[in-house]
Amino acid sequence: MTNGALRITASQNPFRSILSIVSASLVHLYPLAVLPVYESLSSKKWDKVPSTRPLVVFMAVARIPSLPLFFPLQNPNLKPYRRLLPPDLSSPSPRSLEVQCAKRAGKQRYPSEKKKLQRITRTLRESDIKNREDGFWRLSMLGVPAHKDPGKDFTGVSLPLLEAIAKVLKFPVAAMLPQEAFSVVRKSFDARKVLKEAEFVYTVDMDIKKLLNLEPRTWDFVARLEPKLGVVEYMSTAKQPSDLLSILHDSRQVQDEVVQEDMFETQNKSLNKVLPKRPKIAVIGSGPSGLFASLVLGELGAEVTLIERGQPVEKRGRDIGALVVRRVLQSESNFCFGEVMKTLVQFGAPANILVDGKPHLGTDRLVPLLRNFRQHLKGLGVDIKFSTRLNDLIVENRQVVGVKVSDASHSPDSDNQELLCDGVVLAVGHSARDVYQMLLQHDVELVPKDFAVGLRIEHPQELINRIQYSALATEVCNGRGRVPVADYKVVKYVNGDHDGTTEIGESSCSCYSFCMCPGGQVVLTSTNPLELCINGMSFSKRASRWANSALVVTVSSNDFDSFGAHGPLAGLEFQREFERRAAVMGGGNFAVPAQIVPDFLDNKLSETTLPPSSYRLGVHASKLHELFPSRITEALQQSIVMFDKETRTSSPVQVSRHADTYESRSLGGLYPIGEGAGYAGGIISAAVDGMYCGFAVAKALGLYRGDIESVLGRAHKNTGFVKY
Repeated sequence: MTNGALRITASQNPFRSILSIVSASLVHLYPLAVLPVYESLSSKKWDKVPSTRPLVVFMAVARIPSLPLFFPLQNPNLKPYRRLLPPDLSSPSPRSLEVQCAKRAGKQRYPSEKKKLQRITRTLRESDIKNREDGFWRLSMLGVPAHKDPGKDFTGVSLPLLEAIAKVLKFPVAAMLPQEAFSVVRKSFDARKVLKEAEFVYTVDMDIKKLLNLEPRTWDFVARLEPKLGVVEYMSTAKQPSDLLSILHDSRQVQDEVVQEDMFETQNKSLNKVLPKRPKIAVIGSGPSGLFASLVLGELGAEVTLIERGQPVEKRGRDIGALVVRRVLQSESNFCFGEVMKTLVQFGAPANILVDGKPHLGTDRLVPLLRNFRQHLKGLGVDIKFSTRLNDLIVENRQVVGVKVSDASHSPDSDNQELLCDGVVLAVGHSARDVYQMLLQHDVELVPKDFAVGLRIEHPQELINRIQYSALATEVCNGRGRVPVADYKVVKYVNGDHDGTTEIGESSCSCYSFCMCPGGQVVLTSTNPLELCINGMSFSKRASRWANSALVVTVSSNDFDSFGAHGPLAGLEFQREFERRAAVMGGGNFAVPAQIVPDFLDNKLSETTLPPSSYRLGVHASKLHELFPSRITEALQQSIVMFDKETRTSSPVQVSRHADTYESRSLGGLYPIGEGAGYAGGIISAAVDGMYCGFAVAKALGLYRGDIESVLGRAHKNTGFVKY
C-alpha cells in the first residue's frame, strides 16, 4: 500500500493476482481483509505460492451459457396479422423430451441421475400441457450481456431480454414479441471468469393467452415449445409470491362465517350461553419473527400484546447516535434489539427485492418500513409496548398463564406489571441472555447446540470490485452504476489433523463467510459495556468505500468442555468469555482489537500502523493470535481468519419445542421461535419461523381451521428441483 493506493499485479493465475493484492495491501484482520490464499502460506513464502490447490475460493451462481440459435420460418402459410388455427396437440409430439440435469442444465452427470430425471420428465402428463392457449411457460437461465442490459435497477422487459426469449422460442424477430406478455421473476448478475463476458441472468414467466392475443404469429412457435427441466417449465397458473396479507384476510373471512354459524346455533339452543372471548397472546420481541407472529395472530382475531425491550426505530436512532458520538451504550436500545428486518413490500419495501437475485433493503429504508408495519399492527388492535422488559413468566401447573414486565430503564425487580394471557410467543433475539437464565429457573428444556462465531473482515470495496469484475469494475460507480456492487462468498473445511490425509471428523471444522456487506460499514452491537461484539450493515445505495463480511468458524460442545463450561448454557459462557477478552484487548471505550493478516499468520505483532477502517469508534493493534486455544488458532490460521467473539451468527442454545404445534416440550403455553430460540439464522428464516408459529398458535386457539401447508408457499407441481 503506497499513499493509500492499491497496486494490482497482473498474472495469468487469478489466485496469484489476488494473493499479490493481499500481500501488497496488508489488509488488517479485525474486520480486515482476507482473500483467497493457499496452503502452507506464510509471509516468508509470498513468492513461492503454488499455482493450484486454492485454500479458499470465491463462489458464484453457476450457469451454462446458451448457444445462438437461428429462426427459419416453420410455416409457409404464416402471414402478418393472420390468426392461425392451433395445431392438433391431441397426439404426442414426435420429438422426445430432452433430459437435462436440474443443477447443471445441459449436462447429465451420472446414469442414475439421468434415469431419475427421465422418470420425473415422464410425469409431465400430456393433459397438463395439451391446451397451449392457457397457462404459463417459465423460461429460466436467460442471459443478457452486461453491456446490453439497462442495468441492475431495471426489472422490466428490455429488447435484449426479448432477444434471449426469442432464442428459446425460435422466433425470428424479437422486436415483434409483446413486452406485456412477459414478466420478470428473477434477475441476477453473473460475472464468473469462465464466461466470455459478464451477463445478467433472468427468469421470466410467459403468459400464453396474452402472447397469442397480442401477437398471433407466435402460435407455431409456442406449439413447438418443449419442457426442459429447470430451463423451460409449463405451469397451469403463474407462480406468484404468496401474499400473506391476502391469505390472512381470506382466512379471517372464513373464520368469521364459522363464528356466525356457531352464534346462530348457540342462540337457538340457549340465549344465555356466552361465546368464548378473544384469546390473549403476548409476543416478546419485535424482530422479524415477533413482527410476523403478531401480524398473523392479529389478522386472525387474537388480542395481541407486543412487548419490545428497545425503543421504536425512530427513537433508537438517537440512542445509536449517542453510542457512536458520545460512546454511551443504552443496553436496552441498540443495534441488536428490536425492529430490524426485511418485511413485506406492502409496508414500503422496494418492489425490486422480489426480483433481485440478491435482494437488499438497506438500513436507511427500515425507518419508514417499520413505521408502516407498526401502524398496520395497531390498526389490527395490537398493543405495542416499547421500552418494556420481560422479567419472568407466570406459571400455574406447568402452564404459562401470563408474564411479568417492567420499564426497561429500571431494574428488573422494580414495578413489575403482570399481564395475563393464554399463550406467550417467545421471539427474543440471540442477545437476550437474561431470558435464557429465566427459562432455566422454570425448568424449561434448553439444549446446547453447535454454532459459529468469528470476526468481521474489511476490505476496500474498489479492491473487491476489481477482483470480481475486472474491467467492469468501473461500472459500479459506488452503487450508482449499471452493475451491482461486488460481493463474495467463501467456504473452507479445515481438517484438524493438518495433513489432509484423513476424513473430516470431530477435530475438523468449517469456516465460511456470513452476512457480507458490500459498500457497508462495521458497527458495534454490544449489549454490555464490558463485552465487545460487532456486526456489519449497508445502506440501500451501498455507496461506502468499504466492504466487510463475517468470517465464522463452527464450534461445538468439545470446545466448551475443554474451556471448562458445562450444561445447557455452556455455549453462552463461551461467548461471553471471549467477548470480555476482546473488550480488554481493544483497550476499552468500545475500540476493537485488530491485526494485519501476515502478523496473524506468523504469530507476531509488528509496529506497522493499521490501515483505516469504517468502524467509527477506533481500532487497536492487538495480539489476536494469543486470544484463543491453540486448536482454534491453528484452524483459523489455516483458513486465514481471525477468530474473536466479535460477531454472532446464531444462538448457542435451542429451546426444545414440538415440531407441529411450536409449543415448548416442557412448559405449556410457551412458543419459542426465531434466532433466540435456536430455530433461525437470519432475517428471512426468522420471519418465516414467526409466520408459521402464528398460524400454529392460531390453530391451537381455534382462530384458524385450515391446513397451514395449503396456504403457505410450496414448490410448484412438476417443476423439478428448481425452487423460486
